[in-house]
Amino acid sequence: MPASRLATPGTGSLAGWTVTYVRAGGLNLRVARRGEGPALLLLTGIGANVEMWTPLVRLLDDRELIAVDAPGTGLSQRPLLPLRMGGLARTMVALLDELGLPEVDVLGYSFGGLLAQELAHLAPTRVRRLILCAIAQGTFVVPPRPVPALLLLTPARYYHPRLFRLITPHIAGGRTRREPEALERQAAARLARPPDLLGYAYQLYASCWFTSLPWLHRIRPPTLILAGDDDPIIPVANPRLMARLLPDADLRVVPGAGHLFLLDEPERVIGEIRAFLARGERTNEDEHTALAARRVGWTPATRARSG
Repeated sequence: MPASRLATPGTGSLAGWTVTYVRAGGLNLRVARRGEGPALLLLTGIGANVEMWTPLVRLLDDRELIAVDAPGTGLSQRPLLPLRMGGLARTMVALLDELGLPEVDVLGYSFGGLLAQELAHLAPTRVRRLILCAIAQGTFVVPPRPVPALLLLTPARYYHPRLFRLITPHIAGGRTRREPEALERQAAARLARPPDLLGYAYQLYASCWFTSLPWLHRIRPPTLILAGDDDPIIPVANPRLMARLLPDADLRVVPGAGHLFLLDEPERVIGEIRAFLARGERTNEDEHTALAARRVGWTPATRARSG
């Protein structure tokens, strides 16, 4: 194993994962991997950790999943100075290099959706397909509701169960706000690895400086946008605008879903995610078949007729 990767066993809520620490962009990042097949890189929300992906990944068993604690969150090292979104994206490119992955599908959730957009812009050849969930185009957006926006500025919900139960429903909306049981199911993972306080501030800094509006129309990977119409943080007008600006984008608005729909009701969107990824894989297979056919002077149709 390279010196930059130190393996640790998957335990507790990360059972079933292979957990490593990878040196990328000058930082030690905690990376969790599970499954086999096409690689899907998971980039999560502000202050979040890889444990929080559990409700979704149980439904994605047909591919390799790669989750990473962002710098300054979970058990990943915080940079000495704050990074803008471009610096974070370059760190993700360095991570893919260390993992030996020339190209991946990317699912970006909330803050991770900002990072996913920047990654597709900065390194377009490294992103096959893009899934953006509960996210907008950075600054210059239809603004969120004031109280949830103010509550999002503090990581207090990660540090104490009472604060988690008090704050999270206002930020989340949707099922988490409506059903106490949905809120409780998220508590253990969110409280397990509170973010570094300065690391959280660094993520806010990166968010405040970010906008994809000037170049969103140049993002080439096929994109699936998933949004909830009961999201206090991301008014649905923002993903609708993104879908119009992106060259190849599908938008699904989930009725009654809030900001945390990937965690509190992933079953409502998993079919869309699977179909989107499978459609892209079929397209790639068709392209490979056509290329092989041209090389030997026949097409699948002519071969069928000759057979």
